Amino acid sequence: MTAKPPLSRSPDRQPAPPPRRARADAGFTLLELLVVVTILVLLTAAVGTVALNFLGGAKQDAARIQIGQIEAGLDLYRLDMGRYPTEREGLEALVSAPTGAARWAGPYLRKRDALEDPWGAPFTYAAPGQGGAPYDLLSLGSDGAEGGEGEAADVRNR
Repeated sequence: MTAKPPLSRSPDRQPAPPPRRARADAGFTLLELLVVVTILVLLTAAVGTVALNFLGGAKQDAARIQIGQIEAGLDLYRLDMGRYPTEREGLEALVSAPTGAARWAGPYLRKRDALEDPWGAPFTYAAPGQGGAPYDLLSLGSDGAEGGEGEAADVRNR
């Protein structure tokens, strides 16, 4: 048996160039990129809206909790002083003694900033309150005006 000589290329033949990639494999077209970016923008807007609505609801809840804390402070003030603060003394009487308040044993709130609602506005205090209540507490919500809906709705103690 005779051995076959190894296959060799003739000097005139060049190696075949690598096959060209199809255009579709070359990358994304501008239109495809625009579609993806548009979808991402729409998703971000939707998630952002939900997050802002959730945050607004959380601030409403925080205002209710703060009103509860202020009410507890007002009750402690009444136990010591025999009365609720006057409207002129206001909620400030919970953190610093009014003039001539010998029986004041406060502060009745830990921090002065507890007198501000989650939107940074002071709580409204009216004494006496409506309907025979000893006082009314009110946060005007995000818009700072009476009334409103959603995050702009007022938060009251009753």
